[in-house]
Amino acid sequence: MARVNNIEASQLPADARAVYERVEREYGAFGNMLKVLGHRPPAVEHLFGLLLDSARDGLLTRRHLEIVLVTASRLNACHYCISHHEPRLEALGVDADTVANILEPDVPGLDVIERLVRDYTAQVTTQRVTDTLVGKLREHFSEAQLVELTLRAALCAFFARFNEALAIEVEPELLATEVHGPA
Repeated sequence: MARVNNIEASQLPADARAVYERVEREYGAFGNMLKVLGHRPPAVEHLFGLLLDSARDGLLTRRHLEIVLVTASRLNACHYCISHHEPRLEALGVDADTVANILEPDVPGLDVIERLVRDYTAQVTTQRVTDTLVGKLREHFSEAQLVELTLRAALCAFFARFNEALAIEVEPELLATEVHGPA
C-alpha cells in the first residue's frame, strides 16, 4: 500500500482527469502511480501529458524508447518501472535474455544503434555523459531526438525516486504476468 491515500480519477479537476483517463486508455496500467500523483493534479496533467504528447510525436521508435526505459529503470532499481517496461520491450521483439541482461556490456540481441541508446541512457542515469558517445549518437539521431532520449532517461530517475519514496505498488494485473509469464 502506498504511503499516502489514493486519489481516484473522479476526484481530479477536469484537465487532470482527462489526462489520467487517456493514460489508462492509451499508455497502460499506471493507475497506482496516477492515484498517488492525484494529490498534485498539475503533476498528473503535465508529467503524463508530456509522456502522452511524446508518444504521439514519435521522435523515437518504441523499441529505442523502451530500451531507454528498461535500462534506466534497472540502473535506478525501480521495481515499479521494471515491471511495466520489461514486458513492453519483450513485446517489441527483444529476447527475454537480452532484456534481463540489458546492462551487460556484451549483451546479445541489440544492434549497434540500440547499444548506443543503452549506453547513453546509462551515462545519463549515472551523470557521466561523454562527448564521444554524444558524437556517435549525433550520427544517428537529430538534436530533438537526443533531447528526447535525455529527457526520458532523466525522467526515469524522477519516477524511480517518486515510486520508491511513496511505496507505489505494481498493479495486480502486472504482478500476475510476472508470476505466470505473459498472457
